[in-house]
Amino acid sequence: MDLFIGFAGSLLVAGAAFSKKSLTLSGAIAAVLMGTIYYGLGSLIWFGLLLTFFVTSTFWTKWKKRAKRQFDHVYEKSGARDAYQVFANGGIGMLLCIIHYFYPHEGWLFVFAGVMATVNADTWATEIGGLSRRSPHSLLTGKEVPAGTSGAISLLGTQAAIAGAMTIGLAAMLFLYISLDPAFAFPYTWLLLCAVGVGASIGGVAGCFTDSFLGATVQSSYQCTSCGALTEKQLHCDRKTLLKRGFRWMNNDIVNLLSSIVGGLVAWGAGTLLLQLS
Repeated sequence: MDLFIGFAGSLLVAGAAFSKKSLTLSGAIAAVLMGTIYYGLGSLIWFGLLLTFFVTSTFWTKWKKRAKRQFDHVYEKSGARDAYQVFANGGIGMLLCIIHYFYPHEGWLFVFAGVMATVNADTWATEIGGLSRRSPHSLLTGKEVPAGTSGAISLLGTQAAIAGAMTIGLAAMLFLYISLDPAFAFPYTWLLLCAVGVGASIGGVAGCFTDSFLGATVQSSYQCTSCGALTEKQLHCDRKTLLKRGFRWMNNDIVNLLSSIVGGLVAWGAGTLLLQLS
């Protein structure tokens, strides 16, 4: 029954996103599959955090979209999310949900909350930080770089990342509180809620900065042979671009995947430490 409810709910949300051009067809199919598993095999916190990420990230992606079109020539993918992007952001969480279903343990929740906090923080940082009136700086050198450069950070983007991570942290506390068994001892309930919320927030920020670090070091960056612009695209101005930095296989989706793993592990470590110290 839960799988059917998850399928119906995911189909409704993904269908609406597809109609609004927030998801491609492949992205919508991936979202339905993912949402079905999240709801069918997980509790409210699993599906709730996925939905929180999707709704808030979609909102900020659409926010002042015209002003952000200047970055379309830089980013490998912009606009509607495809299946690769959907799985890069939610695939690790789906795997954790399946593992938790067969081997229940609170540690999986810590990792999951950190993963979702990371992808949410990264999306908020990109979409909101891109609107900054000040030029961003390289995470490695501190020098000003063009807006949209991989691995660049700004004050506005950093603030957005922290807010995005904390949003998932607070949502995790809320959904976990609603779904917890009343038989839990009262003091432990609040300790667990705080550990998950704080752990997710810390993990999300750590994962987001990991994303920036990977973007500045190993993510593939290309240069257009026609206009000289730096871009994530392998085709620019109708010409093949030249690899300028990083590894060809290390695209933005892989960077998102790796940084979310780091964020999840940091959240697990921070959350577990808080429980042990309490």
